[in-house]
Amino acid sequence: MQIRQAQLKDAAGIAKVHVDSWRTTYKGIIPDEYLDGLSYEQREELWKRNMAAPDNYIVVAENSDGHIVGFATAGKRDENQNENAADLTSIYLFADMQGYGIGKMLMKELFIYFTQNGYEKIFVEVLKDNKTRHFYEYYGAQLVKEVQIKIGGKVIDELVYEWESAGKVLEKLSIS
Repeated sequence: MQIRQAQLKDAAGIAKVHVDSWRTTYKGIIPDEYLDGLSYEQREELWKRNMAAPDNYIVVAENSDGHIVGFATAGKRDENQNENAADLTSIYLFADMQGYGIGKMLMKELFIYFTQNGYEKIFVEVLKDNKTRHFYEYYGAQLVKEVQIKIGGKVIDELVYEWESAGKVLEKLSIS
């Protein structure tokens, strides 16, 4: 498994992981009509725009056949006004690739980026009913607030976590 920075040519592969992982991860959480309406083509255009944004850091997990099986993103959300703080904005994998340490590899790459760029405090937002929140908790993320958002016409609880020290998380990712 190779973890590398995303390139524009990766947009279609990232879009496929994005749509498919949303459909499996969020089934029963986000309305089916919304998930069924996701389009590879629309997500590919979204990812081309995301990659063009200078403040986004995007990495992909590529298998030995050269196919993208996961991705992770980092940046700074508009609502994050904290100095020396950034956001882990996503980690997504195909469902059949979960449980093999790929998410950890992607997260480690993001935390290397955070530490190299002087970010200390890191935030992540995750839907309350999404089991991956336990992954973040395992690596020391602390719940700071709960908010409600609307997706597909449904009000959904979202949790906001933070890590106080990107360096400490990187240490744990390196030894676990």
